[in-house]
Amino acid sequence: MPHMPPILARLPLRTAFVAVCTAMLAACASGPRDNITLIPADQIAQESSKEGLFTQPLKYKHSKPDCKGECPQIEVDSLVFPGVPILTELVDHALAVMTGTSTDHPQPYDTIRQYEEYFWQTAAPRDSTMFSAKARYRNQHLTVIELNTWQYFTGAAHGISATQFLNWDNNSGKVLGMADILQPGVHDRYEQALRAAHGRWLASNPDAQRDRAGYDRLWPFQPSDNFALTDAGLVVKYDSYQLAPYSHGQPELTIPYGELQGILKPEFMPA
Repeated sequence: MPHMPPILARLPLRTAFVAVCTAMLAACASGPRDNITLIPADQIAQESSKEGLFTQPLKYKHSKPDCKGECPQIEVDSLVFPGVPILTELVDHALAVMTGTSTDHPQPYDTIRQYEEYFWQTAAPRDSTMFSAKARYRNQHLTVIELNTWQYFTGAAHGISATQFLNWDNNSGKVLGMADILQPGVHDRYEQALRAAHGRWLASNPDAQRDRAGYDRLWPFQPSDNFALTDAGLVVKYDSYQLAPYSHGQPELTIPYGELQGILKPEFMPA
């Protein structure tokens, strides 16, 4: 292969995710960048040529400054890309905006650092936010990053999670959207393949098997463009409450490449 209600309000953000990423790339292109690694550039290039983009972990946990007793907390378990600083900035920005629970007003922050400043001003004592980014799949031509946020608001029964895949074309230096990987005019066929994958997922879901009609009524199939190109096929991931109750976590549906013949562009099919 080459080269609960608050969460529902995030769905329009996902629809525009690639557009947001494109705008972010343009903004980053002319902005200042810190030297985030001391690893020599030639070593970064050597590693990237072997296994895909070189990554380093970024981990820390902060509590609200000068707070005593129960205090709001932020935890970050993310990645930096020393050879591609614009991708580091994009991951940081994408994680920050994934904390939004409403599209009525833009968030007053663009980065995790800015979010942290805002969070300390607005958080209740037990509020907590976790950011994570991990490389889901990497090769010479493609880097697939899984972004996750988890937020707990004081008094809530449980936290709320959100997930988003970012498929980065190492060669062109851009985020791949659904229009970039599908052949023209086949989105309906993609949704049919995704619906078939959903059917297989339901067949292994005990709750659905106990009362399929009731389950379909409460948790109907939903199309999604939140995809990841992987060795196993096209993986599509959902937030909690989109396809199932909270107890099911974030469901994943996998469409094998054999079912994507004539749907994916040839360059994204396995050799």
